[in-house]
Amino acid sequence: MEILRGNWKCGWALDLHTSSSKPLGDGHYDNIRTEIGQMLYDLKYNNSISNQDKIQLVEDLAFAAANFLKNNILVTPYIWVIVPTPSSKDRELQPVYLLADKIAYLLNRRIDGEYIKKIKNTNELKSIEILEERKKILDGAFICDKRYKGRKILLIDDLYRSGATLNEIAKTLYTQGEVDNVYVLCFTKTRSKK
Repeated sequence: MEILRGNWKCGWALDLHTSSSKPLGDGHYDNIRTEIGQMLYDLKYNNSISNQDKIQLVEDLAFAAANFLKNNILVTPYIWVIVPTPSSKDRELQPVYLLADKIAYLLNRRIDGEYIKKIKNTNELKSIEILEERKKILDGAFICDKRYKGRKILLIDDLYRSGATLNEIAKTLYTQGEVDNVYVLCFTKTRSKK
């Protein structure tokens, strides 16, 4: 488990995404992923596995997350709603939404995939190396209403890199949504913040 720091109350990643990474010299890397990192990678990027296998990965990852939240996090009983981070890329299966939905089911909590709306096209940010550029791109990218005013929210994302997206969403939840506390759960965290 990794602690995630940001403008939220508390945040956690279940594991690092990779355990090691060696440059190959051509701009690519030989990555050794953690077990959860490999599962997440396969779910998001491995097009050679079937949708049925991807659904099994969702089940396994969500079970690990729900187990962590039930057994290690004291605030879990007070979470009012689970909210997935809006996706920046269209996929046949949206991993974050599927994972958040299954976690909500396992914890017997509300799920609201429509609460945070992305109103600014930001594309994927993984190619943008400078944190300040990421923040500038994300500024004002999300909106929400006050339906969970005064409530505790669990924000789910798959991969934590720099925290720029989650910080912008948390800012939106606090200022526009007037929520009580935002908690963040990611499945993996990169070893680099770029």
